[in-house]
Amino acid sequence: DLSLEPLTLYELNNRVRRSLSQSLPDEYWVQAELSDVRINSAGHCYVEFVQKDVHSNAFVAKARGVVWGHVFRLLRPYFERETGQIFTSGIKVMVLVRVEFHEVYGYSLTVVDIDPSYTVGDMVRRRREILHQLENEGVLTLNKELSLTVIPQRIAVISSSTAAGYGDFCNQLESNPYGFRFYPTLFPAVMQGDKVEESILEAFDAILATVGDWDVVVIIRGGGAVSDLAGFDSYMLATACAQFPLPVITGIGHERDDTVLDFVAHTRVKTPTAAAEFLISRVHEAALALEAKADYIDFYVHDRLQVELHRIEEMTRRLPVALTIYKLHAEHRIDNYWQRIRIAVTGRVQTESHRLQLIGHRVEACDYNKLLKRGFGLVMKEGRVVTDVSSLKVGEPVILRLSKGEALAQIISVKCSEMDEMNESL
Repeated sequence: DLSLEPLTLYELNNRVRRSLSQSLPDEYWVQAELSDVRINSAGHCYVEFVQKDVHSNAFVAKARGVVWGHVFRLLRPYFERETGQIFTSGIKVMVLVRVEFHEVYGYSLTVVDIDPSYTVGDMVRRRREILHQLENEGVLTLNKELSLTVIPQRIAVISSSTAAGYGDFCNQLESNPYGFRFYPTLFPAVMQGDKVEESILEAFDAILATVGDWDVVVIIRGGGAVSDLAGFDSYMLATACAQFPLPVITGIGHERDDTVLDFVAHTRVKTPTAAAEFLISRVHEAALALEAKADYIDFYVHDRLQVELHRIEEMTRRLPVALTIYKLHAEHRIDNYWQRIRIAVTGRVQTESHRLQLIGHRVEACDYNKLLKRGFGLVMKEGRVVTDVSSLKVGEPVILRLSKGEALAQIISVKCSEMDEMNESL
């Protein structure tokens, strides 16, 4: 309506300020996420409070906020001490605010107090959500299930090169009372601030490129505020650690502070020095086991030698007796053999003698001289004995051999045997 008297911008903003003061005079607890946290040289902290949609993560509300220096100097250490979380962008807070409107700077929320327990609860919830997600993906305990080598000497260390904890770790390994040799190699990383996740993931990649050169990975940080642990509550960092092919040892916090990285690592210790002591004790246990085996072998060999020596001595004592008995048995067997040979030979000689006698008798029976003595004679023609009269002719001379001498005769007639006559007649 042009009939209304126009207002200057200042007048309008002034009315807005007074209206807000009248309608929102109290202080209000507000839940929001910090964004764009900035601290100026005067110590004032300027932030942007935001709220995101739980499904789309899109902004549904924003508001500019300020914590004046005299308040911020009290609230910040209190908040970080209670939560272990640095006051920075990306965390959820519950703050007590006054709603204000300034004619020049516009709408803002002035922080007068903060409730750390809300942030702690949100951090616990966020850790629980990350761990639950890792469990659903089946990777939560993968690194814990890896077998740590018996003698872990080749160590890939992820730490800041300037961190006192890294120096303490190396000194502890080098000065171990047993004289064990360790070979730590540093893979530098940022161990606090918003670069923790990125730099440690890069270190993991560098170690993975030479994974066969290492026995174990150690992630350590020395000292620093508890709030610096926030960077280790990272899903990307946790899943990389859980699925890493080498056992991971963490020594990044204090005794009462656990991070998501600690939950998924193979072994969690309190400090870098404790990490070194863990490795030293591991090698020491292996050395003790080896010494025990060596002692057992020495005892077993010594005992076995004693048993064998005793057995040899016993055999040496028994050997003469055994040899005597063996000799007697052998002599007895030889005597038996000789007796059996003599019996066999005697029997064979008798048998052969009897056979020879029979043959002799038969030979004697065939001796024509004996036949001649009995009155028989031999008719010989031309030096051969005549056995067939058909070979003789009438008037043919023959020699008649008798037992005593020979006589010349002449065939007067030849007469065949009756059988021959029968054959001729046929």
